[in-house]
Amino acid sequence: MGTTESSESSEAGEPSGASEAGTPRIGPGIRRLRRALDLTLADVAARAGVSAPFLSQVENGRSRPSMGSLQRIADALDTTAVQLLAAADPPRPVDVVRGGSASVREGEGEGAREARMRPLVRGHQRLHALEFTGDHDWGREYRHRNDEILYVADGSAEVEADGSVYRLERGDTLYCAAELPHRWRPLEEGTRVLVVGIADGVRVVDDRGC
Repeated sequence: MGTTESSESSEAGEPSGASEAGTPRIGPGIRRLRRALDLTLADVAARAGVSAPFLSQVENGRSRPSMGSLQRIADALDTTAVQLLAAADPPRPVDVVRGGSASVREGEGEGAREARMRPLVRGHQRLHALEFTGDHDWGREYRHRNDEILYVADGSAEVEADGSVYRLERGDTLYCAAELPHRWRPLEEGTRVLVVGIADGVRVVDDRGC
């Protein structure tokens, strides 16, 4: 999938100077993994549908990718966005993540700044937990090797799992067993969804062939 420079700038999120304090520095981890796989910038950029200069800026901390771009880079490196985010921080036996901690822009294109993803568990841990606010990409179908739950903290959401569609209201939880395909989207403004599961072995299938 090709990406033009103009659309790529919208995917990149903010330059590093505009990022919030405490934003994970994911660039060095991406560079280490790319080199460990003996891949060039051009190799990974082509697989991810971004330009080599943009990927270089990400690796050097001069650009902060959106969650969509990060997912494609992770796919190109045969890993996950969650694992790339985790690699940016050391593991902590006890950790408090404050409500105002840094988030990553999740969506792309018009209105994407309202879509955010915030890690609730930092560092390499066996558990992952993410908070999603704003819009969410209904076109991405997820399938995990391990069990996962989705909890609606505010608003309402629609989840398609194993061929059925479920409407979740505030306080509702959906459990999704390992290997079941699923996708979800918010149904109203102000929706906040927490996704909790096992960090290892997550793969993403994009219905659009990206």
